[in-house]
Amino acid sequence: MRLKELEEFERITIQCHDNPDADAIASGYGLFVYFSSKNKDVALIYCGKNRIQKKNLQLMIEKLEIPIQYVEKEDAVEGLLITVDCQYGAGNVTKLEATEIAIIDHHQIEIEGIKLSEIRSNLGSCSTLVWKMMSDEGFDFQKEKRLGTALYYGLFSDTNQFTEIYNPLDMDMKDSVPCEKSMIKLFRNSNLSLKELEIAGIAMLRHIYNDEYLYAIIKSQPCDPNILGLISDFLLQVDGVNTCVVYNEQGDRYKISVRSCIKEVDASELAAFLTEKIGSGGGHREKAGGFISKRLYDEYFPTLHSEAYFSQRMNEYFDNCEIITAGEYRVDYSGMKDYKKKKIPVGYVKASEVLAVGTPIMIRTLEGDIDMVVEPDLIIMIGVKGEIYPIKEKKFFQCYQTLEEKYNAEKHTIRKEYVPTLRNRLDGSSKILTDYAKTCIASQETYIHAIALDHMVKIFTSKDSEKYILGRPGDFLAVGSEDEHDIYIVEKDLFDKTYDLTVHI
Repeated sequence: MRLKELEEFERITIQCHDNPDADAIASGYGLFVYFSSKNKDVALIYCGKNRIQKKNLQLMIEKLEIPIQYVEKEDAVEGLLITVDCQYGAGNVTKLEATEIAIIDHHQIEIEGIKLSEIRSNLGSCSTLVWKMMSDEGFDFQKEKRLGTALYYGLFSDTNQFTEIYNPLDMDMKDSVPCEKSMIKLFRNSNLSLKELEIAGIAMLRHIYNDEYLYAIIKSQPCDPNILGLISDFLLQVDGVNTCVVYNEQGDRYKISVRSCIKEVDASELAAFLTEKIGSGGGHREKAGGFISKRLYDEYFPTLHSEAYFSQRMNEYFDNCEIITAGEYRVDYSGMKDYKKKKIPVGYVKASEVLAVGTPIMIRTLEGDIDMVVEPDLIIMIGVKGEIYPIKEKKFFQCYQTLEEKYNAEKHTIRKEYVPTLRNRLDGSSKILTDYAKTCIASQETYIHAIALDHMVKIFTSKDSEKYILGRPGDFLAVGSEDEHDIYIVEKDLFDKTYDLTVHI
């Protein structure tokens, strides 16, 4: 769904969920500004038992002049009703009667059958989704500093002060919108109440500890998401706690905060594991978070108490994982088969044809940010997954041959969740990398030994002893035919598309 589709309505009511947080207020305000610019009759409202009482939210509304109104439950809404940061008919929002409904949200899908819906559960905030939808319509944010500050704070609040960002669109929004940082500091420093401080203290006294795997679990009372981060940061400083999970109930979901201080556990990957199939999670190597839908939790685990669930999943995570250090690992070739890599066209960009030599750049991808400096011989490759990796020009011409075929991201990449961007770190400007890409194909034959995994594997490669590559059941463990220490993972949905079984090597 695009915002342009909603412009046919002259009267539009934007409804935040009950007890709105910073993200709901910010994303609602974004829609208010957009439709006001289209000369629509717009209202921004919320309902529920309680009015906004938190000091940081009151300051946000006051300082940014956000025209949000509290209303009692009405009989009907004239024109279009848009529920933002929530879904019409869900348990966390008062259901108002309306003839036309639209949903803009970033949580797991709860309500189906509403045609006008845009739900992106892989985003860290609804503010990011609203920013993306407004950007797609050409909205100029540079003239809207109050709005930019609101959206920035919405993402800041919903991702535990940016420690739980794991989608590059969230990062793009954070880097793009104009923001008055002094306001963010003011809101942040007014975030905790004495009651919430008490909640944090009580939570720390009621922990579960596993002395075999050195993890701790804490269930907290309902509180601001940032309190969970505060508790987990403190908990990780305890001797003998290498990883921890802190969570609580927030309306229709469980919110979780995950921390790790060891290289064998990536907090982002652990958060994704804990929320698999029933929510969404991710973040950074040391700090991450996410949420679990109560509805989905009840479907999958109807008889399991939440504390038992987290204990069980944490044990599964550690029990069923093999750690491989490539430089020391003795490969067992029994059961492995021989494969030949298919010659699939991929993309490449000569960096100096995009920006001047010497320019510091940052390339943003789904796998993370890569900082580099443009050099005369720097080539940036775009793989079949849309992944980015640098290569020197001499090595490039040894391994690849260029093609006349024009590079097409739709045709030449298997995954299209995010288009990699190149950011000039001097002036902050961005370019879409695929706009400059040309096509090439491997000029040499590549052979491997491989076997499908039946358990989770973490590989510390010979090139990186600090960050592992994760393999899940169904993925393939691959070993280069010419180097037994060249060990890596090929994901199961890519293997058949990139390798052919061969008779021998």
